[in-house]
Amino acid sequence: MSKTLELARHLETLHINDMYKTDFYWTWDKTDDEIDAIFTVADALRDLRERNKSTRIFDSGLGISLFRDNSTRTRFSFASACNLLGLEEQVLDEKKSQIAHGETVRETANMVSFMADVIGIRDDMYIGEGHKYQKTFMDALEEGFSRPDISLMASIWAPRCSSSLARST
Repeated sequence: MSKTLELARHLETLHINDMYKTDFYWTWDKTDDEIDAIFTVADALRDLRERNKSTRIFDSGLGISLFRDNSTRTRFSFASACNLLGLEEQVLDEKKSQIAHGETVRETANMVSFMADVIGIRDDMYIGEGHKYQKTFMDALEEGFSRPDISLMASIWAPRCSSSLARST
């Protein structure tokens, strides 16, 4: 039996139904089973990749990245994850969008929600402000056409080694 099948069987034993169509914001909001599931899926993806098997769960689609500060590792990690799952990464550059002309966070989130399969945000420039921005963005997603949002780094806490896979239909 392949390692991936063993990992899939392990996933079946975990209580993770509440993860579907939810945001990944705080690791401490997740149950032990949910954290276990995240790393189990990561292990399964790694196994498939090492055996040169496709890990694409999307035939097409967009993963929107919004980086409000400079980033290297997080930016490339998000782009790599989108590629691994079959998504095209699209960088939302605030200077080249309507945000530069006064579009609100809520308007931007609502518009992006109709086009993105996953949205990754990193905003850690000012203590407390990144958290507030991401919370506003997530709330607007809920009002629009909801898509999973992954906090790549906020101004309150930086998830150095956490990872999440989010899929919506």
